[in-house]
Amino acid sequence: MEAELLGPPEDLKGREVLEIGAGAAQCSRWLAAQGARPVALDISHRQLQHALRIGGAFPLVCADASALPFADASFDLACSAYGALPFVAEPVVALRELRRVLRPGGRLVFSVTHPLRWAFPDEPGPEGLTVSASYFDRVPYVEQDEEGRAVYVEHHRTLGDRVRDVVAAGFRLVDLVEPEWPAWNTSEWGGWSPLRGNLIPGTAIFVCERGGTGPDPA
Repeated sequence: MEAELLGPPEDLKGREVLEIGAGAAQCSRWLAAQGARPVALDISHRQLQHALRIGGAFPLVCADASALPFADASFDLACSAYGALPFVAEPVVALRELRRVLRPGGRLVFSVTHPLRWAFPDEPGPEGLTVSASYFDRVPYVEQDEEGRAVYVEHHRTLGDRVRDVVAAGFRLVDLVEPEWPAWNTSEWGGWSPLRGNLIPGTAIFVCERGGTGPDPA
């Protein structure tokens, strides 16, 4: 928001924006407050119920990011904050869908946990600073319930993989932002902490644009 990667807040008024992997739709709520016209999409009905309880005058859509239920060129902008793309096995499919629903020149901004973090244990203290796995190991992280059903799946992509996915989907990569840990944030949660944040990046933000007027790449 402060980085204005979707553009200056004053330019968002009236813009149609799709948020994928919206969860409780925090980004859409902020966009609506700037005068934008967001649509919040998530595959989890429970998450969208939470968004509905919080409130907001914008549509909530339960759908798969790899099969968006919108017509071509429906949106000016699209965004995702740690949502959808890390959790699909074929991110290029989802990215091509986003390109399809964006108008020519439309911008997509999405963030993921920085791929470098995959090699380190998810610990906020000193034990989280020692490499414990291969950065190049692309085996998904899977959590299962008592009956052996996958309840959480996250797919690892290297930084190069992410860049190639963006390009293969027909986007132009405008910027790759690796935010530094803010000095004011002294909190620790999960694998996030000032100790780790000051030494290794925690987030990668991809700023992409849909160029041209032709069909999506096959």
